[in-house]
Amino acid sequence: MENITTKHQRARYYSFFLGIIMVVGLIFPAFLPHPAYTATQKMIVLGFDGMDPNLLQKYMDAGMLPNFKKLAKTGDFKPLATTIPPQSPVAWATFITGQDPGGTNIFDFIARDPKTYLPYLSIGEVLPPKKEFKLFGWRLPYSKAEVTCYRKGKTFWEYLDESKVPSTILRAPSNFPPVQHKGKSLSGMGTPDIIGTYGTFQFFTSKSGEGGAEQGGRVYKVKIINNVIETQIQGPVNTFKEERPVSTVSLTIRLDPKNPIVRLKFQDQDLILKEGQWSGWLPITFKMSFSKAAGIGIFYLKQVRPEFQLYLSPINIDPRHPPFSISSSDDYAKELAEKIGLFYTQGMPEDTWAFNEGRLNEEEFLQQSDIPLQERLKMFRLELANLKKQKKGLLFCYFSTTDAVQHMFTGYMDPQFPGYTKELGQKYGRIIGELYQKMDVILGETMEKMDPGTTLLVLSDHGFTTYRRYFNLNTWLHDNGYMAYRNEYKRSCDEFFENVNWNRTKAYALGLNALYLNLEGREGQGIVNPGEKDKLLKEIRQKLLAVRDPENNQQVISHVDISEKIYQGEFRKKAPDLIIGYNIGYRASWYTALGQAPEDILGDNTSKWSGDHCIAGQQVPGIVLANKKIKVEKPAIIDLAPTILHEFGIKEKGKMTGQVIF
Repeated sequence: MENITTKHQRARYYSFFLGIIMVVGLIFPAFLPHPAYTATQKMIVLGFDGMDPNLLQKYMDAGMLPNFKKLAKTGDFKPLATTIPPQSPVAWATFITGQDPGGTNIFDFIARDPKTYLPYLSIGEVLPPKKEFKLFGWRLPYSKAEVTCYRKGKTFWEYLDESKVPSTILRAPSNFPPVQHKGKSLSGMGTPDIIGTYGTFQFFTSKSGEGGAEQGGRVYKVKIINNVIETQIQGPVNTFKEERPVSTVSLTIRLDPKNPIVRLKFQDQDLILKEGQWSGWLPITFKMSFSKAAGIGIFYLKQVRPEFQLYLSPINIDPRHPPFSISSSDDYAKELAEKIGLFYTQGMPEDTWAFNEGRLNEEEFLQQSDIPLQERLKMFRLELANLKKQKKGLLFCYFSTTDAVQHMFTGYMDPQFPGYTKELGQKYGRIIGELYQKMDVILGETMEKMDPGTTLLVLSDHGFTTYRRYFNLNTWLHDNGYMAYRNEYKRSCDEFFENVNWNRTKAYALGLNALYLNLEGREGQGIVNPGEKDKLLKEIRQKLLAVRDPENNQQVISHVDISEKIYQGEFRKKAPDLIIGYNIGYRASWYTALGQAPEDILGDNTSKWSGDHCIAGQQVPGIVLANKKIKVEKPAIIDLAPTILHEFGIKEKGKMTGQVIF
């Protein structure tokens, strides 16, 4: 038998060797190479414009959004810091490039030429040919029209191209004209209608006193003679003729003498519409002397009697015959039209202006805004099925309806909104919640159909709040001695600074969040010495932050950012000097956006446009959800482009400044 001493010795040896094994087991792995990050093979990114984190949480808690709740629980959900300012073209430009506005060159919806002070659309423009010669009343070009994208910075899908990762980009904002790449893309926000605007509807009515231009549309007074209306559809300007006339298409409307029905005839179209009926897309071709402009439009018969009222959507570019690129290849837009039918090519398709001007009512606007949503769903489902056939790839799809509907229906949820009534609140206060539920269905379908192992990322560019009171920034500048007018009695009706006395003006506002100094050497008639710039900016900033609303003593402006201190990148010198961040409930007036200065500084917003986000970016974060945990405590929209690249194992990120959130 073994003695007790020997047993104790053997036990000590076992303990000793066991301890060594445990220590080695703990330490040795630290010297082994860590497993390499496993890159995803497929990724789906859903962009819901304007989806608000507070509303999303509220509706999830109420059990209204089971798929969002499931994704938040199994993956993650956090507020997403937006850009300064939190405007859609600004934020989406940052999302697709991973750079702040100083790198993207997009600072507002509206930019200005400092030499002339004249505004232009910030995302991109279609400019007529620069070279032409005149002959007997004709303008004959011998250079091409210029389609220019002002957004700068390399997009994440260009990096994917370089790494041979296929990508499909559906309607990404701030991408007009679209980046030409090996994958498939269709341009979104920034794409104009056929006349070059962001969307101009036409409205035909027999009502007396009607007619003329209004915000976002044109109204035409028509005469009914023997139940027949002869009128015209207005198209683009004929640039071939010296006088530059507007091209037109003759439209004949025959009214049924007894029933609320009409018959529309134009070109080779012949259709019957009932009152309250939408037509579907119809080709409308405008002759332009030596060429044709192919468009498409949708009619809505609002009323036959007692007053005739007919709505025509903005004439969209026909995707089968675009005059310039609206997709990554000339064939992609045409292929989509062949597979899903004609669709809105206009960058902002929901007709908020027709609703705001009373040409469409609440129900009619919701019907109209559902048309581009259903078209977008068809595109997405088509490309989701294509992604399943691929070994790897990325699919991005942008949904704009969440933004447009919140702009128009937020006031129905807010008893403090000037136009709120209990009756309207009960009738329409549910609309935004129901819209979020539609997005929840889209998310659920995506999660159900995507392949296992696919990375899913859901985001919005900003949140939302109520727009109760407007602020006329140019009026404030005038009343505080920073802006002067030639004729003080006509300032309220002046547009684009025609009446401004630049020899006595130190600062001016244009756009929704931008303030510029009239800087010597930069502006065409600048008077502010560059050496006085910093002092003047500090002075204006302090005064703006001190503004209180006499109605309730609330602070009107919560943040004023000096652009040189918050932006990086080579284009930050083109930025507005100050970025005005309005407090919740306030926003720059439409007059401010157009450079006007009415008499009053503050007033109630009584328009249908009752919700907004063009305030302080710190007040309206967006959302980010994923089927992975988000390691960053406070993710920002600037982080998502490098995160997408990282998911595919791509380290190169050029001038991107964000961090990887996973």
